[in-house]
Amino acid sequence: MWDQVRVDHGKEFYLTLFIQELLSPHRYTQERRPYLQTPSTRNHTVERIWPEINSRVNYPLKKALLQLVDQELLDMDDSLVKYCVSCLTGQLCQIGVTRVVESWNAHRIPGKGTPNDLAGSGCPKKIPQELLPHSAEAAELYRQQLGSTLTPQSTFGVDPFLTEEDKLMAENQFAEQYSDISELLSRAVNNDFTPYKEALLFLITTTRRNV
Repeated sequence: MWDQVRVDHGKEFYLTLFIQELLSPHRYTQERRPYLQTPSTRNHTVERIWPEINSRVNYPLKKALLQLVDQELLDMDDSLVKYCVSCLTGQLCQIGVTRVVESWNAHRIPGKGTPNDLAGSGCPKKIPQELLPHSAEAAELYRQQLGSTLTPQSTFGVDPFLTEEDKLMAENQFAEQYSDISELLSRAVNNDFTPYKEALLFLITTTRRNV
């Protein structure tokens, strides 16, 4: 349990701050406020990771997708296409973010040390996992206690499969052709977008064939 969470004034942190306040009696140090909201100009050093994520994850994949749209190979008004784009690109982004975070945590911050070393012992206060509500439960608590609602997570495309068997068939066919999708990201980050674009088009074709 963190003693204090520090964020800027973005609305995306509302649920985090609500839960931090809710669980504040369980903190190790009670003298500090459970959270601080400060201007973006006073961001922590870790905020510098965002340009890295953009350059090493988001922008290469976005560039490839825009090329496919410009070439009229992607119809982003088609729900099935949006579903396939979301599934594959989301997985690649997760791989990319994990890489960037692991790299960041292993590098030395002048005057502070290495994040892995600084966090080696973890937080001084441990709490049972059951005290941490699932996101849906947390959102409902937010509504009940504050009388307002959060913007629900939106879907990008709709799952087109009628049965789990059809979905599994398509996933297996894709996996046979692309057993290691991390290579798609590695190539895209190095400005070789062809493997990612070909894999995405193959996924769309495979999905259409199995729905």
